[in-house]
Amino acid sequence: MKVSVITACYNSASTIEDTLRSVTGQDYPGIEYIIVDGESKDDTLAIVDRYRDKIAQIVSGKDGGIYFALNKGISLATGDIIALLHSDDFYADNGVISRVVNCFREKQTDSVYGDLQYVDAADTKKVVRTWISGEYVHGKFRKGWMPPHPAFFLKRECYLQSGLFNTSFKTAADYELMLRMLHKEKRSTAYLPGVLVKMRTGGASNVTLKARINANREDRRAWTINGLKPGPLTLLRKPLSKLGQFLKRG
Repeated sequence: MKVSVITACYNSASTIEDTLRSVTGQDYPGIEYIIVDGESKDDTLAIVDRYRDKIAQIVSGKDGGIYFALNKGISLATGDIIALLHSDDFYADNGVISRVVNCFREKQTDSVYGDLQYVDAADTKKVVRTWISGEYVHGKFRKGWMPPHPAFFLKRECYLQSGLFNTSFKTAADYELMLRMLHKEKRSTAYLPGVLVKMRTGGASNVTLKARINANREDRRAWTINGLKPGPLTLLRKPLSKLGQFLKRG
């Protein structure tokens, strides 16, 4: 199986080399790596260029934000599986893609997801919190559940059949896509226990109370546009479910 890994970036010179190393260092041979840059003004592209021989495509141009860039990357991809790794994230080890592909093969599934660790932005060896996804059963989205998007791998045919990211969302297009794929369309998925991705702290949807309120509004709209009705506490339980992650370090 061929895996297309897509990294969207913009002015990411301070972090993108960790991302590049973690992808190009994977022990799985069938990786198509695609970089989608939003016309960075810093040294991002100069750093990317040092890894050019291991990158299938590098495109740079203005876009409407990260979800536009990811859609561009997905449209360029030719792999069986799509992996999305942001420019300040990195894989936990060099065997992540191999384990993901093995899980796809063994489970014969549409998607695979795992766990994620948030790490300190300056000291990436320092774990801030750990997101243990757990097994999925239909209905868990109504209880506030979702898998960490960077640790969610989906077959390209699912995007072709059901659509890409909804770019009318500013921060919740990943939530809407997973809600649509797993809850609404009931596409098959498999949990791969273990940390697959490490993410630097400081996500756009969780920085301030105002941002969290806006994210909650977008989460509600994700249900509405799919003709779905959340449970009475779904949107409250979603952010509250993350509190336990601070107790699961290591």
